[in-house]
Amino acid sequence: MRELIIGGARSGKSLLAERRAGESGLQVVYLATAQALDSEMSQRIAHHRARRRADWELVEEPLDLAGALRRNAAPGVCLLVDCLTLWLSNLLFAGDAARQAEAGETVSCRRLTGATDGLIDVLPQLPGQIILVTNEVGWGIVPMAALSRLFADEQGRLNQRVAAVCERVTLVAAGLPLTLR
Repeated sequence: MRELIIGGARSGKSLLAERRAGESGLQVVYLATAQALDSEMSQRIAHHRARRRADWELVEEPLDLAGALRRNAAPGVCLLVDCLTLWLSNLLFAGDAARQAEAGETVSCRRLTGATDGLIDVLPQLPGQIILVTNEVGWGIVPMAALSRLFADEQGRLNQRVAAVCERVTLVAAGLPLTLR
């Protein structure tokens, strides 16, 4: 079974995902996409690590999410991906998309498109349980900067595509889950 848990920043989505993974009764593999590129992100990562159960395996993969899922999915395993938003950001900055957007150029997202297509293709084929965490970024105003608009647009597209291949989709607001599907 695949579940997408979506919500705003500090909405409780990661806590819900961790609770569901822990209650699954399966071996849990926590697939982290964050990169500690500054002290603030290092603190966020440390906070997540301190909260996780010691018996959970950790896989850190900032870019090749489809490959990491393929390598780690198995019957009797619950994969918890936290989070798609950071993965998308990593992809935008790993290629030319972020630079092109900031320069006001036409943006080519070949790397991003290939990676997201790979994720959408592999998700329905995976054994075991998959829980994916992502941010809802489209409820605010349209960002002023081109890079921020590109990110918000791509995040919305990614969330829609992942939701379409998940059996369960849960929205979290103020720590309260609302089942969308």
